[in-house]
Amino acid sequence: MTMVQAAFGQQTLLKQATLVLAGSLFIAIAAQISVPMLPVPMTLQTLAILIVGLTFGARLGAVTLIAYLAEGAIGLPVFANANNGAAFFGPTAGFLVGFVGLAWLVGFAADRGLTKNVFLTALVCIVASALLYVPGIAWPMVVASAFGMDAGWVAQDFGAYYLAHFIAPFLIGDAVKAVIAALLVTGAYRALQTR
Repeated sequence: MTMVQAAFGQQTLLKQATLVLAGSLFIAIAAQISVPMLPVPMTLQTLAILIVGLTFGARLGAVTLIAYLAEGAIGLPVFANANNGAAFFGPTAGFLVGFVGLAWLVGFAADRGLTKNVFLTALVCIVASALLYVPGIAWPMVVASAFGMDAGWVAQDFGAYYLAHFIAPFLIGDAVKAVIAALLVTGAYRALQTR
């Protein structure tokens, strides 16, 4: 049972639609918050996605992320730095699409009851966050050039470019956000059970 099911009981279509809208708004707001951190500042976008996936479950979490991407695609400034659908043609497009899988994966773990323990939840979040780099790197390395895109970030060397610019600067932030998500969600779940 996910936290949303425990908190709100039977999920009607209206409740689900409200949760999707609220979840996508939560992610959009978090995407605009930048926290100073070394070596690069981090937004709270993926933290919000982890929280949504863990609390909503796989299906509703993925639908929420699809709605979030659709909001950006129609021009709403919901992505980091108030970007919109133009981001689907930039270097981070693979990460944007991968957000659906990130929410689904942590939600799948929550649906199976694997996220009641803070350590296991943190591990689930860390693994899922690491897997986000697969579509994130596949886009600039392979997919963008297959679509005929020509930019300085397209089809570069993995180690020299993508590891240095797309992965290494974000690893610490991703680990921190995974632990924070685990602490928040497991703590809220415990509080919900004791009320």
